[in-house]
Amino acid sequence: MIIMALDHTRDFFHAFSPRPTDLATTTPLLFFTRWITHFCAPLFVFLSGISANLAGTRRTKKQLSFFLIKRGFWLIAVEFVLMTFVITLDPLYHLFIFQIIWAIGASMIILGLLVWLPVYAIGAVGALLFFGHDILELIKLPENGVSGFMWQFMFTGVVMFYKINDSHSLLVLYTVLPWAGVMYCGYFVGQIYHKSFDLLKRKEILLASGISLTLLFIILRALNHYGDPSPWAVQRTTSLSIISFFNVSKYPPSLMFLCMTIGPGLIFLSAVESVRNSVTRLLCVYGKVPLFYFVLHFYVLRFLNLGLFFAQGYGTKDIITPNSIMLFRPVEYGVNLWGVYLVWLLVVVIMYFPCRWFGNYKKTHHQWWLSYL
Repeated sequence: MIIMALDHTRDFFHAFSPRPTDLATTTPLLFFTRWITHFCAPLFVFLSGISANLAGTRRTKKQLSFFLIKRGFWLIAVEFVLMTFVITLDPLYHLFIFQIIWAIGASMIILGLLVWLPVYAIGAVGALLFFGHDILELIKLPENGVSGFMWQFMFTGVVMFYKINDSHSLLVLYTVLPWAGVMYCGYFVGQIYHKSFDLLKRKEILLASGISLTLLFIILRALNHYGDPSPWAVQRTTSLSIISFFNVSKYPPSLMFLCMTIGPGLIFLSAVESVRNSVTRLLCVYGKVPLFYFVLHFYVLRFLNLGLFFAQGYGTKDIITPNSIMLFRPVEYGVNLWGVYLVWLLVVVIMYFPCRWFGNYKKTHHQWWLSYL
């Protein structure tokens, strides 16, 4: 969650920002700043699946089903109302943006229908989506009409823009089913987090699974055939060749992208589960209130963005930038990459205090709506 804020800070504040994944213009530090944040979305979705499984240990199947469906619709509402607004600052909502919260919400709604199946069947669905969805890159799919839209919307869309009418449009960054596969794999893995499961056995399973996925990424990337639509190639410098190797596709998440991120993530989970110190206690302040943190840190970034906009001498004529969905973000506005890191640290520090307050509030209050935040 803390690392995630780095990428969003770069979006709001990096001046003269080339695309971090464009080999023609990127630098090692810029690419790393983007690459390290790749771990956030897949691990967030995977852990959401584990959380859903654990939620089922305190509920009947019927209660879990309704909880997941209601929570899914709540997350979609948060995405369209709160998250779309903070990015566009458009109170009339001429553009709806489908991002990670949408993908988690939609995946939860489907999971709410699947929980009646045996957990192994849900795991099989997850594994099929996780390992097999890249097969669609090798198949000729419809491109137009309703069927073409649905294939792109659910599986293959890459930053998909769709016009609803003359004044409203959709921007789909996260297609549902590849991310749903990640959640359902997490739901299956959630069994090893039950209280009755042996700690050492869990750590062994996480370590072995993490190493296997990481090795699978290396093998598939070296073979350069299946698992990502963008093959890597030797570049003019060693650093660019390394960047090319690790420059895999997030939209939609390829098999290589998921193996590259979730593999090391599982290894990390295995290594740190028993660690208890002042650092972990600090991190838990953020981790106990994930949705609260996610939404609020965007608004903190937007507030700082507006302050810097006017501090750098921009005015009302600069609010709209051509070909950009973000207001108050002129092309030459912002700070250099080191400045981005400083703003990121400032945001993380600011967020500590409201997160600590809300975490304590959740601990001492038991209203029904707190389970949705």
